[in-house]
Amino acid sequence: MATPTNLPAAETTGNVLTAAYMNDLRGAFRVLQVVMGFHATLASSTSATYADSGLTATITPQSNTNKILVLVNQSVYTDATGQDINNRLVRGSTTLQTSLATINIGTGTYVVHVLDAPASTSALTYKTQFARGSGSGTVYTQPNSNVGNIILCEISA
Repeated sequence: MATPTNLPAAETTGNVLTAAYMNDLRGAFRVLQVVMGFHATLASSTSATYADSGLTATITPQSNTNKILVLVNQSVYTDATGQDINNRLVRGSTTLQTSLATINIGTGTYVVHVLDAPASTSALTYKTQFARGSGSGTVYTQPNSNVGNIILCEISA
């Protein structure tokens, strides 16, 4: 793992940092880019098969050693007592995280924080999917036009 670099001692006390010294700050664990996606259109399903929720974002990493920090916040809803709603985060066809929430007729929130290591410099699309779990009834994402969001942060390695 790379380690961050330090500023020269002469530049640490009360001096204005020049562009040359700013380059000395280059190193690991910097946020290189941030991409955000929003979606507020209601999606519903009565199926146990995963379907896209419409919440998606695409990022193209600068290096194949960099990581992608994925942050998701999305409203979900069920219309049956004790209804399960399955949610998952995928990159392309790879499932990164799956959760099962039991909600007693009402709204909940699907919150995910994942640090992904895609080992790629190609465009990567991250999205959420949902499905009805056990029980019967309909499950929803973005109820009442609640805005779901996904944030992708490229972190240098």
